[in-house]
Amino acid sequence: MKKILLIILDGVGDRPSTSLNNRTPLQAAYRPNMNYLAKRGLTGVVHPISAGVAAGSDTSHLSLLGYNPKEVYTGRGPFEAIGLGMKASGGDIAFRANFATIDDEGTVVDRRAGRNSYGTEKLAKELSITIDDVKFFVKEGVEHRAALLMRGEDLSPDVSDSDPHVTGEHPRKIVPLSDNGTKTAEVLNKYLEEAFRILRESNVNSEREAKGISPANALLLRGAGVVPKLQPFEERYGMKGACVAGIPLINGIASLCGLDVHTYEKGTGTLHSDFFGKTKLAVSLLKKYDFVLMNIKAPDIAGHDRDPVAKKEAIERIDKAFSQLEPITKTTLVAITGDHSTPCSVGEHSGDSVPIVFTTEGIRKDATCAFDEISCSNGLLRITSNDVMQYLLALSDRAEKYGA
Repeated sequence: MKKILLIILDGVGDRPSTSLNNRTPLQAAYRPNMNYLAKRGLTGVVHPISAGVAAGSDTSHLSLLGYNPKEVYTGRGPFEAIGLGMKASGGDIAFRANFATIDDEGTVVDRRAGRNSYGTEKLAKELSITIDDVKFFVKEGVEHRAALLMRGEDLSPDVSDSDPHVTGEHPRKIVPLSDNGTKTAEVLNKYLEEAFRILRESNVNSEREAKGISPANALLLRGAGVVPKLQPFEERYGMKGACVAGIPLINGIASLCGLDVHTYEKGTGTLHSDFFGKTKLAVSLLKKYDFVLMNIKAPDIAGHDRDPVAKKEAIERIDKAFSQLEPITKTTLVAITGDHSTPCSVGEHSGDSVPIVFTTEGIRKDATCAFDEISCSNGLLRITSNDVMQYLLALSDRAEKYGA
């Protein structure tokens, strides 16, 4: 049996861009190491969840790890909160949050507060208060990101987002999505009103503005959910697993699955992360673990920023780090894919498929010579993210026989 290294290039899928001579960023990038793996491996395309679905990073990662999101997914918030190290209890409701910037009329002008984390640790503490009989806990994350945890009686995740998801609008009032969500919506609206006051009056935002940084004067909430119960990864697959990621969401999913989380902090979650160091850590963990999941966020960031050139350049830096992969393919099954597409022309996740390659000694190969959306569409595989773990088990000689 072989070890498994599953690499997720977050949001790597894209569409042709005129600024790249009608090629995708992956096609336009100089990527000799990814192409090397494609030439020596089994390739194809993956539909996240199912064909045409614009999957979230949360649902797609659950699916890639073999957990059916239709059965276990309740919302992104719990993964974000647990990934940030928040201690969640049964019945707690968690939200994914953004520190954002609103103008004097209350209009959202920047949903990400300049992508700057200055002072957010202090702001998170100032926002951890009690309203009525409900305790609120806020934890800062990478750049503008944060998580909110609610603890109290008779709470429900059946409430809407306050995040309008676009600029130029006011934060939305929380409304119940069922009768169960009535109390939660009422207390959340009280909390957000108080949170806006606290942020507006905080010395932190005076300091941010003095430094030329957009004020973090609003908290936008989305992705309400309760903590799901997942079958432990080792019990499910008979493998001891680890995760290398810098994004709280992915760390939270991995933690709930029972993967040991190894956070790589050096510039992680940015377009200029230390991809070489992160890959080196993932490869080194194969000495101790049977399975390692590595997430690289940079392609997704460039996609959301609508910057195909930055996405191409990030892919090229990632590829340089992947020079460390070829030597391990004798004893390790290396798989590279995306969790979803984030086309720069759209700026959000789309229902487009993503390329995939499985490389190790002794498996079938196809005629694909490059790793990108179009080249891999000529490969042998047409699968969904729900199939990836089964292929990993089969190609690493770990799959159990079905039937007599």
